[in-house]
Amino acid sequence: MEVTEKDVRNALKTVMDPELGLNLVVLGLVYDIEVDGSDAKAWISLTSPMCPVAGQIVEDARTAIEAVDGVERAEVELTFDPPWTPDRIAPLIRSSLGL
Repeated sequence: MEVTEKDVRNALKTVMDPELGLNLVVLGLVYDIEVDGSDAKAWISLTSPMCPVAGQIVEDARTAIEAVDGVERAEVELTFDPPWTPDRIAPLIRSSLGL
């Protein structure tokens, strides 16, 4: 089974930001995804560079990607370029959060 970017993005929807209680995709924290055969890499950000659970979020994201059928190797890299802002959240969700 060929792994797609959509498969990886769907897996990342299971990873929650503990502070906001929403998943990485909804929050706009997934910046990029590359799939090369059975290797998948995601670049994610955090709502704050000082996030005390950054390591756990990265590990949860890697584990979620590894669980995708066909993925043999998963890598997750943190990036803060550009810095995350609430503008990356979909407008409907942003308004429901009062942002």
